[in-house]
Amino acid sequence: MLEGKVKIINPLGLHARAAAQLVRLAGTFKSRIHLERRENNLIANAKSILSVLTLAAAIGSELLLSVDGDDEAAAFEQITDLFRRGFGEL
Repeated sequence: MLEGKVKIINPLGLHARAAAQLVRLAGTFKSRIHLERRENNLIANAKSILSVLTLAAAIGSELLLSVDGDDEAAAFEQITDLFRRGFGEL
């Protein structure tokens, strides 16, 4: 299992379009992928748009990304890169 922090840096936060990008990318992997927002104790399945949107992660929010499975290294790298690029909104 791989874990690491990701930060929301795009101005609109993890809104519907950004969440959809995340869910589409996560869905290409077999691994289990979860995001946790520790300040309000919420855990989201990154393959579910409704689950991701419940995080209500605004700009500046830090999330814990957990990836577990056969393709975890590739999934972790690509998802952290998506967050680093601000979902293409910077």
